[in-house]
Amino acid sequence: MPTILLVEDEFTFAETLRYNLEREGYTVLSASDGIEGLELARRQPPNLIVLDIMLPRLDGFSFCRILRQESGVPIMMLTARHDEVDRIAGLELGADDYLGKPFSLGEFLARVRAILRRSELQPHPVGRTVLEAGALKVDTSRRRAWRDGSEVNFPQKEFDLLTCLMRNHGIALSRDLLLERVWGLDFTGDSRTVDVHIRWLREKIERDPAQPRYIQTVRGIGYRFEVPKDECSTSHCALS
Repeated sequence: MPTILLVEDEFTFAETLRYNLEREGYTVLSASDGIEGLELARRQPPNLIVLDIMLPRLDGFSFCRILRQESGVPIMMLTARHDEVDRIAGLELGADDYLGKPFSLGEFLARVRAILRRSELQPHPVGRTVLEAGALKVDTSRRRAWRDGSEVNFPQKEFDLLTCLMRNHGIALSRDLLLERVWGLDFTGDSRTVDVHIRWLREKIERDPAQPRYIQTVRGIGYRFEVPKDECSTSHCALS
């Protein structure tokens, strides 16, 4: 049976949807915020994503924009807002359907079935194997990276940190979030670990580490990966 990823932060509402989807025979994966949902979609590619717009850490619009650069998996957006502007924005970002709350379970399940029929129930691969940003190229499957055509060797955590930043380019990621995604929930160190590894990354990928262009510091939050406009062309920028 198809797998459905449900990204919804309202616990009771999410459990109601999960219960009814599972009664229909679907396998349901759940996430309560946008970042968690994005990572789950990459680890376990679903057949359909049911996505709330108003989410913690990463809203549904940003989630959809990022995922559409990596996958064609069908997305149904949910929202308590009924502005036409929101509906149009969601559809233009690549959502396949849009459902306003409140809605009947019958209509919701009918739309799920219709989307899955159209997609022929096939999982869509998520996550690029090769990430390119100007002069920087990273092969995530072979765990190799190049700067200006010359290979750069990264220890495991530096490589994972760089990949995490590149996959979420344009989004400010907090130090705590980076610690969770790269070092894991059982890591006992503090956020200075991230700062040290960022410094090492900059020394390897930035032309001038003192004036970084790729890895930007976001005051009071953490870090954001950007592609220098003068290094990004149509053929050498596979992040956007």
